[in-house]
Amino acid sequence: MASQLKHGGNLRQAVKISGFPQEQLLDFSASINPLGFPSWLRPLISSQVSQLSHYPDPEAEELVYAIAAHHQLDPSQVIIGNGASELLYLLPQVLGHKRALITVPCYGDYLAIATGANLHIDTLALAENDHFQLNIAQLETALTDDHLVILGHPNNPTGKLYDVPALQQLIRNHPQNHFIIDESFIDFADPAHSLRWQQDDNVIIVQSMTKSWAIPGLRLGYVLADASIISAMRRLRPDWSVNSIAQAVGIRALQDNDFLQQTRNYVDQQRQELLTQLQAIRGLHPFPGDANFLLVRIEHPSIDASDLAQQLLQKGIIIRNCNTFQGLDGHYFRLAVRTPDEQLKLCTELQQIFASNTAKKISPKTPAIMFQGTGSNAGKSILTAALCRILYQDGVSVAPFKAQNMSLNSCVTFQGGEMGRAQVLQAQACRLDADVRMNPVLLKPSSTTGSQVILCGKVLETMHFQDYAQRRSKIFPKTQQCYDELAAEHQVMVLEGAGSPAEINFKSRDIVNMNMARYADAKVLLVGDIDRGGVFASFVGTMELLNEWERKLVSGFIINRFRGDKNLLGDALDLTSLHTGKPFFGTVPFLADLGLPEEDSVDFKDGRFDTEKKAGEVLDIALIDLPHISNFTDVDALRAETDVHLRRVRHVDELGQPDVVILPGTKNVMSDLDYLLKSGLSHAIRHLAETETTEIVGICGGYQLLGGKITDPHAIESAGGDGQGLGLLAMETTLQPDKTTTHCQAIHLPSGKPLHGYEIHHGTSNGNNLKPIIQRADGMTIGGCMDGPTHIWGTYLHGIFDADGFRHWFLDRVRQRKGWQVIGARRASYDLEPALDRLADHVRASVDMDKIYQVLGL
Repeated sequence: MASQLKHGGNLRQAVKISGFPQEQLLDFSASINPLGFPSWLRPLISSQVSQLSHYPDPEAEELVYAIAAHHQLDPSQVIIGNGASELLYLLPQVLGHKRALITVPCYGDYLAIATGANLHIDTLALAENDHFQLNIAQLETALTDDHLVILGHPNNPTGKLYDVPALQQLIRNHPQNHFIIDESFIDFADPAHSLRWQQDDNVIIVQSMTKSWAIPGLRLGYVLADASIISAMRRLRPDWSVNSIAQAVGIRALQDNDFLQQTRNYVDQQRQELLTQLQAIRGLHPFPGDANFLLVRIEHPSIDASDLAQQLLQKGIIIRNCNTFQGLDGHYFRLAVRTPDEQLKLCTELQQIFASNTAKKISPKTPAIMFQGTGSNAGKSILTAALCRILYQDGVSVAPFKAQNMSLNSCVTFQGGEMGRAQVLQAQACRLDADVRMNPVLLKPSSTTGSQVILCGKVLETMHFQDYAQRRSKIFPKTQQCYDELAAEHQVMVLEGAGSPAEINFKSRDIVNMNMARYADAKVLLVGDIDRGGVFASFVGTMELLNEWERKLVSGFIINRFRGDKNLLGDALDLTSLHTGKPFFGTVPFLADLGLPEEDSVDFKDGRFDTEKKAGEVLDIALIDLPHISNFTDVDALRAETDVHLRRVRHVDELGQPDVVILPGTKNVMSDLDYLLKSGLSHAIRHLAETETTEIVGICGGYQLLGGKITDPHAIESAGGDGQGLGLLAMETTLQPDKTTTHCQAIHLPSGKPLHGYEIHHGTSNGNNLKPIIQRADGMTIGGCMDGPTHIWGTYLHGIFDADGFRHWFLDRVRQRKGWQVIGARRASYDLEPALDRLADHVRASVDMDKIYQVLGL
């Protein structure tokens, strides 16, 4: 029976009754800090492990001195205990009273303490019609000279604070009485209400550090009182009551006022949100409070607290049935303040149980899963695409989402919005049109310290990274709105993080990793790239640097790009799970020749982008690796051709005499122009143009570089001024503030082949002697060459080589120039669908999909 749960936080008993594993239980019965313990606690405990081989200081002297200094008291007025309860049980034995006066309802141990000390117990009922406020005048009337007064402040279970000035006057009026003021929950309320600063000899302050610092499994509390009382308590308390780790934690906690202030701010906000949600459920009457919990009365004719506790426990939710509190009947229960998503889940279940017609319907979150990495390029994007395609194959309506992407590879949607190329691929995996809501924030680095910020598909402005960091908190609500709109249209969301969630230098301002996961209530799978080495240390190290609430979001790990026999990983997997408490969801083998666009330039810069050089008649195509290269995926389709060797060129001595040179897009055409000049590549490319044996192609920024004068009057990509391009095309370019982002159809005039793609550029280019060769459907020219030689040409159209017909024509024309036989229709077809299906099959066979469906709740 659920009513057997007599105390909050008894998870072991809840597991026996409910059948749920402990990690799946949602505990609203224990009023512990919803933020969990502070980030410094885990490394602090790790640093103290070696001390476990020694006995702790029996008097906890260093901690006593720290507490005394914190409260401006003499150390003789402080005693430390293994939790506040241990000290509470000692107090009646040293105070010498015959009677106890206790307000009810109250923490049950007050009555047990008095009973155990053979005190006669008098109670003073707190009136519900007076909102459970303590009437000081009534308390004084009930008080006799022999009473020991025990008060919880704030009260448990009502959460109410007292009239402090009136209580202080009462204490001074009755010096013959002792007043035990249990302030175990005062850290969640306004500290100005604390009586710990009252120096009267008859006041004993009991303080628990268990609740505010979220260490109920560690146990730590203390008492502040007159030195004679403390001395008597020390004679009764056993030696070594407080272990060395608890002592170290207590000392460190006293130095961290910021954490308690953060806690109060968070609890205030979430308590009010929980109160509002509960007030919307007909059949429940929640009472406002001042602590980190709320008392609730059930007003339903056929449901009492025991029934409700039992029904919720079958859902894996524990509440505190208050029928054991004197003064409350079986229609009251207590709820701890927890995180927004946890409170939403609770209130959703309550709403269903009470079948209410609420003023405001509570909508549960769409099931969501998120791939985060131990570092950049761990394979998050590809695994996101894989799971999107797997879910689509299984008949699930699914959509991808990445709150913030930093990438120079972007695409334009049919609506003209710009977004990350990886999310476009993920949308295709879901068989959806690209939607800027899938990637609300796109950062396109334009220098070592700044990026162009694109919000919901449109340029916001170019910012220094520090400026963006300060404005990110204002941008986050917009990303949340995009997520909510998208999630409402689908059954499952698959999210992708960025970099690592353990970047401790800025993770507090993060909007793409754990903060987004918490908002979406997403189950996080941490991905590690074993091909780079150190994957198990990366898993353990990442978990160690996560805050406790972040660790709870992590469901487990996935190893990516594995080469070898998976059976050899056994011990390593087990040890990693032992260190972290998290399971592995799978090991994905390395998949060569994936055939899908890369998210960013990591693999490209590492040289893994280059194709293998084959024997026979193979065309040599050199892609110039510009420092600010963007949209290098424009040449992905060429990699699929069997007679193409595609290679990147960074230095002039690597150029040689290729059949084709491609100048790709660039996010900073002015800076990359300077690079071409200083590196000698500019001169070398001009020399190849003169030989007329090498075809030279410029795309977008590369198109601008092929021309003559380039002007930046609005300081879009430089400090202003102008530069001189390679001079291979008779045109001039002016960079403009307004950015062209257009998804378009076009035609290649010389071949008559249809084209499709998109434009993303700031510049406008004009030339009197420029021959149009690429024309949009609306008649606009977006590409040209010289009247004479046709082997030098450029275009603003990204994705020009994706069109099979044009790409085949282009490559066969190069072969004809070399005197080789054309291949024609026997060439490859550039279609990402087979590659996505291949990827999905590969990942499905490597991960535990049953476990993934389980964490999604499907």
